[in-house]
Amino acid sequence: MTADAPHVLVVDDDTRLRELLRRYLSENGFRVTTAADAAEARTHLAGLVFDLIVLDVMMPGESGLALTRSLRRIDSVPILLLTAMGEPADRIAGLERGADDYLAKPFEPRELVLRIDAILRRAEAGRPPTEVRLGEAIFDRARGELRRAGLALRLTSAETALLSVLARSANLVVSREDLRAEARLSGGLRTVDVQVTRLRRKIEPDPREPRYLQTVRGQGYVLRPD
Repeated sequence: MTADAPHVLVVDDDTRLRELLRRYLSENGFRVTTAADAAEARTHLAGLVFDLIVLDVMMPGESGLALTRSLRRIDSVPILLLTAMGEPADRIAGLERGADDYLAKPFEPRELVLRIDAILRRAEAGRPPTEVRLGEAIFDRARGELRRAGLALRLTSAETALLSVLARSANLVVSREDLRAEARLSGGLRTVDVQVTRLRRKIEPDPREPRYLQTVRGQGYVLRPD
């Protein structure tokens, strides 16, 4: 397996199936990260860049359908839903919420790999760049690293998480509520504003007149890279 192998996030509350999928996908050339529920998946998504998510529909707490709908507001990462419900209405519900494909349990592991390969081929042409250029600053989404003139700038964990969400939603307005939830920021909505102010000091030529991290009054914030 190489460092540029596709990185897949597997989200399933079934420990046995989750481990089987991790092993099988790893043996077939994928880098694999696992999560037992939507909350753990959000933690991984706040700090890592994934090429695809394999997501169980029926989970305790936030369901796979709810997580899919939430992610689609800010992220275009391909999502393949897994479910024991194979009725057409169930498949349609998943696709309507933004899933790229739907596989009913039980399934052949080889079919899962083939479907993942097909989704990744379709997504390749429209894949957003890993590095986001902001004037003299460059944010590496995969590393969670901000550089200026080749030198790394220190980011707090909250700043990294917030900039990661904004970068994967580049040129899309993201509400303060979604930013707080997806970056897993503690505190109220004012916390988002504070972190945005701090980020502007590190990426903007003039933080008082932001060129890249802009406020959209009444809606939220948007990152507009070069």
